[in-house]
Amino acid sequence: MSGNIQLLSETLAAAKAEGRSALIAYLPAGFPTVDGGIEAIKAAFDGGADIVEVGLPHSDPVLDGPVIQTADDIALRGGVRIADVMRTVREAHEATGKPVLVMTYWNPIDRYGVERFTAELAEAGGAGCILPDLPVQESALWREHADKHGLATVFVVAPSSKDARLAQITAAGSGFVYAASLMGVTGTRASVGAQAQDLVERTRATGTELPVCVGLGVSNAEQAAEVAGFADGVIVGSAFVKRMLDAPDDAAGVEAVRALAGDLAKGVRGTA
Repeated sequence: MSGNIQLLSETLAAAKAEGRSALIAYLPAGFPTVDGGIEAIKAAFDGGADIVEVGLPHSDPVLDGPVIQTADDIALRGGVRIADVMRTVREAHEATGKPVLVMTYWNPIDRYGVERFTAELAEAGGAGCILPDLPVQESALWREHADKHGLATVFVVAPSSKDARLAQITAAGSGFVYAASLMGVTGTRASVGAQAQDLVERTRATGTELPVCVGLGVSNAEQAAEVAGFADGVIVGSAFVKRMLDAPDDAAGVEAVRALAGDLAKGVRGTA
């Protein structure tokens, strides 16, 4: 194991050794600006996040709900490019020494060039990529270059995933498994639901040693504590972005991210 995938694995293992789930925050690059997005990520780490996923803004998302779509639109209208995503990863990782991944749909990578993207992400200190729309059976090219540069390949599993499919995904992935807690787009929910726990159990039943982290729907410390009771990691995205959208200015948005990360960190630690 090489590159920052090792840092990612060590971070997840350290949380487990403490008897808790890891807190994973998602924030889009370039929102509200590139500099503002970097400050928000630093604030998430400062508040208690263990890992951050940097979203690569996309004009035609298939997974993102209305909150993240709004942020992505602001970032794209601001002119954000892949170079800005790499800068975000680099500055966030250098400032904190903590694992930073990129979450992106496949076609920006395909257009940019797989070798170019993986080389630049590794050089920036990135730990890997979450690829929600890349089918595992079509992922050999990506995984070849990701392995070459020491990057994790995180696939998404869903409640609709059959057991054979789960086994295929866990065998091909690295870093951790992203378990989507429910069917549908991202966004905060009143309840995370029993589907998530069942999916985690079925994913672990494949025999994988990868941590299983749950996302989609978690928005407060109570829900974080619930998910932490059965998952290796709790992933929160829309709740962070909504706090920033609702803030009166960028500085207040950054402080809102810090405060929410602190609340969620108490949730995963059972101290809320």
